[in-house]
Amino acid sequence: MTDIERRVRWLVLLVRLPASPSRHRVAVWRELRKVGALSLGQGVWAVPDVPAFADGVARAVELAGAVDGGEAVTLEAGGRSEADAARLQAMFTAARSADWAEFLADCGKFEEEIAKEIRIAKFTLAELEEEEQSLERLRRWHRDLTARDVFGAPEAAGAAERLKRCAAACEGYAELVFAALHGVDEEVTP
Repeated sequence: MTDIERRVRWLVLLVRLPASPSRHRVAVWRELRKVGALSLGQGVWAVPDVPAFADGVARAVELAGAVDGGEAVTLEAGGRSEADAARLQAMFTAARSADWAEFLADCGKFEEEIAKEIRIAKFTLAELEEEEQSLERLRRWHRDLTARDVFGAPEAAGAAERLKRCAAACEGYAELVFAALHGVDEEVTP
């Protein structure tokens, strides 16, 4: 296998849509952002050519093609040199690092929310359900980020640990809610 064959292959999407109505451009943009595509410029996007991105790319192409005057062209590409390939991979990994940073910030907000509910002794089923929904949203987000982080951004391992801490905090809060609702007199530590 040559060095060129070992390089990551990329799908490059060239998307052209009419200026108005903007909802079509926004729909394609949202789909490409959702899948984790890297914006290389106006109407130019790239993703590693791996199965994790296939459905999202197909949806974006379909959305663009469904618009009168819209089109999308998908090209297979690779870096012309090792430096080009490394730069594209680094850009993609930097985008995933930014995603992980946002995820970690939301984990912090979740933990702060749980701590606040404990501090004010708000031990209701409604609040517990809300916190469990928030935790499930974090779990889905973690799964999605993990699937598209194909090069392994450095923040990924810390994010997995942080998610475990969020789950433990929610479990501790659930125990406090249970104790409050059922008159359990023993102190439960979150």
